[in-house]
Amino acid sequence: MDKLADVLGRAGAWAGQNKILSSIKNSFQTFMPLTIAGAVGLLWSNVLVNSSTGLGGIFPPIMVLEFLNPAFTAVFNATISCITLGVTYGIAQEFAEASGEKGWFPGVVGLSAFLAVTPRSFDVVAESGEVIAAGGYAVGFFGATGLFTGMILGLVASALYCKLRTIEGLKVKMPEQVPPGVAKAFEVLVPAILTMIVAGLIGLASDMIFNAPINDVIFTYVQKPMMQIGSSLGGVIVIYIFIMLFWFVGIHGNNMLSAVKETLFTPLILDNVEKFNQGIPATSDEMNIFGMAWLQMFGEFGGSGVTLGLVLSIFIFGRREDNRAIAALSVVPGIFNINETVTFGIPMVLNPILGIPFIIAPVINIIFGYVITLIGFCPKAVLVTPWTTPPILFGFLTTGGNWRGAVSQFLALVLCTVVYAPFLIAYEKYQNKQANQA
Repeated sequence: MDKLADVLGRAGAWAGQNKILSSIKNSFQTFMPLTIAGAVGLLWSNVLVNSSTGLGGIFPPIMVLEFLNPAFTAVFNATISCITLGVTYGIAQEFAEASGEKGWFPGVVGLSAFLAVTPRSFDVVAESGEVIAAGGYAVGFFGATGLFTGMILGLVASALYCKLRTIEGLKVKMPEQVPPGVAKAFEVLVPAILTMIVAGLIGLASDMIFNAPINDVIFTYVQKPMMQIGSSLGGVIVIYIFIMLFWFVGIHGNNMLSAVKETLFTPLILDNVEKFNQGIPATSDEMNIFGMAWLQMFGEFGGSGVTLGLVLSIFIFGRREDNRAIAALSVVPGIFNINETVTFGIPMVLNPILGIPFIIAPVINIIFGYVITLIGFCPKAVLVTPWTTPPILFGFLTTGGNWRGAVSQFLALVLCTVVYAPFLIAYEKYQNKQANQA
């Protein structure tokens, strides 16, 4: 046990200090409020005020608000449909700050590097082959499709910029009479120019070698394979086992593997959101199963370890007053998916008996959710729902207002309660034995 804790502790320390993983994690977390804002816009225009796919079909009076739909659609387009822009800026900024740079300029450099390799939507070409007019950017790459390209370019550009900033010979020194803001701009001038030239050359090299924009190359050879890994049940199970093992030794497992989860599963849920916005139903085979919101729906409700199941097991099967007191304190936070009270109150950390269901309950729930989704009972997740949304309501909203999503999450709650029950009974027998020997 001590050896396991030591190994996981070292891995956790490395992950926490790794600038790349921390930058990815922090960027996604920072952008989350805008992701939820976009989900609210989609919820309004597709689930509530919509006569063909939403509440308007069964409650026509709500359609009097249809004139507001363009505003909510605009919110969606400016947030989820442009998530790559925000995440790219955030990753470049976070990496630069971790490297000692201050201010917002490194984030702009990273975002500009991404735009430098993003293709135009159309070009007007003369008979001579000369481009005489260019259209706007291919905004399809601003959403989930360009996410990996943005992450990679943001990191590469930020790392290169920070490295060039350490070279004294590249700093343009201005006289002391020059205002500090102007002097700072000239000091970063050469590193910024060189970084942007490199970004442009990367885009050019992709066009020359692959005859395709770097966005398409990364999507085909990096993003698609990684999304396929994220789409496999085995890959999901391994990730969640590691998350729970970290928790078992007292390390915040979700924080440790947040960068991996966000990288693999956020593009999947955003792809679903885009398809749902286009009118594709949540039950369609075109939708991805293992989107981030779907994993939260089955593997994380009530907190890590789906410990709301343990709280309910204590109320049903528990006989010890100390455990019931902890459950009473934990039930309200647990409803909002906050479980530190029960995790550290029981405690679950290094608990040889309750640690078993703590690790396996999320996995069992995910397998259960996968089966009922595969057979078509549970719809796929098509909306990003705030993680503090109570279970059952979470399942209803995440699946686009589908009652079967709510029922599916209720069944998962019952299942994890049953999983915890025999281990709770065994744990209370152990507690009673320890108390009698004292």
